[in-house]
Amino acid sequence: MIIDMLENSSRYEALHPLFKTAFDFLRRPDVAATPIGRADLQDKALFALTQAYETQPIHAGKLEAHRAYIDIQFILEGEEFMGYAPLKNQTAATPFDPAKDIGFYEGEAWFTLLRKGMFAVFFPQDAHLPGRFTDKPSQVKKIVLKIAVSP
Repeated sequence: MIIDMLENSSRYEALHPLFKTAFDFLRRPDVAATPIGRADLQDKALFALTQAYETQPIHAGKLEAHRAYIDIQFILEGEEFMGYAPLKNQTAATPFDPAKDIGFYEGEAWFTLLRKGMFAVFFPQDAHLPGRFTDKPSQVKKIVLKIAVSP
């Protein structure tokens, strides 16, 4: 897992062949105007999911993890707590669904607040629980970039 500001994203571009393309997309001057929904950037190897929602209580929901894709979750507007835990320490809550590339897990997680301009990278070994709040809900607009582990 990585948490940082978009202004530092170039430091992580060497970690994966598609990270530079992904971060270049997030650095576009008009990125905040990205419409809600899916945008394919490089076929199934790299796509963006733009979402808008109200955050949920910090202890609601289950941790999730993916095997085929890495997530880069970038906050365009609002703020949210994101939970993280090593996947190896989690108990499966549901069977992993390879068609949707998602499994849900139960266990202890650590939460970090992300605000506008920040991103988190979650690799297959990282269970995560985004979209949470502690005191009061927040309206969030976020882009989740899905990057194939094997491009």
